Amino acid sequence: GATNVAVGYSALLSNTTGNSNTAVGGNALDANTTGAGVTAVGFDALGANTTAFFSTGIGYQALLLNTSGTNNTAVGAFALDANTTGGSGVAVGYEALSSNTTASGNVGIGSEALKNNTTGNGNTAVGQNCLKANVTGAFNTGLGSGCLFANTASNNTAVGYDSLIS
Repeated sequence: GATNVAVGYSALLSNTTGNSNTAVGGNALDANTTGAGVTAVGFDALGANTTAFFSTGIGYQALLLNTSGTNNTAVGAFALDANTTGGSGVAVGYEALSSNTTASGNVGIGSEALKNNTTGNGNTAVGQNCLKANVTGAFNTGLGSGCLFANTASNNTAVGYDSLIS
């Protein structure tokens, strides 16, 4: 690949034809082969990425297991760390969307926002622990710390501290 930057032990170790990648930190983007336009900053950030394009992982193990999920942004330790193929996700905060595996189009902002979501698509959670227990529910919107905390259903909207908590 061309126009790549690698700083740290095993950073971009397996890269073959991937272009325009930036890897800073031990094992950052170490499995990448053809993925392009990817930025990984932090130990193990985007460590399993092989073919995904245009994703950004900043923080310890951010987007760790991502292999082919594209257009993801994860900022914070363990943010989107279990994601494998889900795309267009945004996770900002410690363990935000940390259990997400294949779901797409989710936004989790705040510590542990949408933490347990695995396959629920199109959710938006803004606030600490917002939609934390959601696993497969889709198209939920929560704004406020703890809102929709125990929610597991779909198509709910909650605004305010601890709103629709159970």
